[in-house]
Amino acid sequence: MPVLDPNEIMFTAFEPKVTNRFIMYIDGIPSYMIKSAASPSFTDGVIKLDHINTYRKIRGKREWQNMTLNLYDPITPSGAQAVMEWARLGYESVTGRAGYSDFYKKDVTLNVLGPVGDKIEQWTIKGAYIKTANFNDLAWSEGEAFTTIDLTLGVDYCVLEY
Repeated sequence: MPVLDPNEIMFTAFEPKVTNRFIMYIDGIPSYMIKSAASPSFTDGVIKLDHINTYRKIRGKREWQNMTLNLYDPITPSGAQAVMEWARLGYESVTGRAGYSDFYKKDVTLNVLGPVGDKIEQWTIKGAYIKTANFNDLAWSEGEAFTTIDLTLGVDYCVLEY
C-alpha cells in the first residue's frame, strides 16, 4: 500500500481570489463606472469521427462566449453617452452609416487584483464590441436605487496573460 504524502492530506494555507477585486479597462469608458463584469468563458465544439458501428470525439472549434457588464450611469461624465459613443462607431442611427470592424471593435483588459491591489491575473479580451445595451428602467418608487446600464459584449477571443 502506498504511503500518502502529508502535503496531499494536510491543510495548505492559500489566499483565494475574491470577486470584488478587479479593474477593467475599456477605451472611452472610465473604469470606475464598471460595477460588475462576467469573466471570460468558452465552449469547445465537438467533431464526431464515425467508424463502422462506433465513433470517437475530438475537440472542434472554440467559441468564446459573450461577456456581460453592468455599469453605473453617473450624471457626469454620462455613462449612457460613453456607451452610445462606442455604439455609434458600429452604427449611426441618424445617418444609417455602418462602421468598419476596425472602428468599433476594441481590446479590453480585465485585471484581477490581490489583497494589496497588485495585479495577480490579467485577461486581454480581443475584438470586443457592443452586442446589446440596456439602459434599464426608471421608477418613481425606487428613490434609493442607482441607474445602471447592462451591456453584452461579443468577443473574438481572450488571452490569459498571467
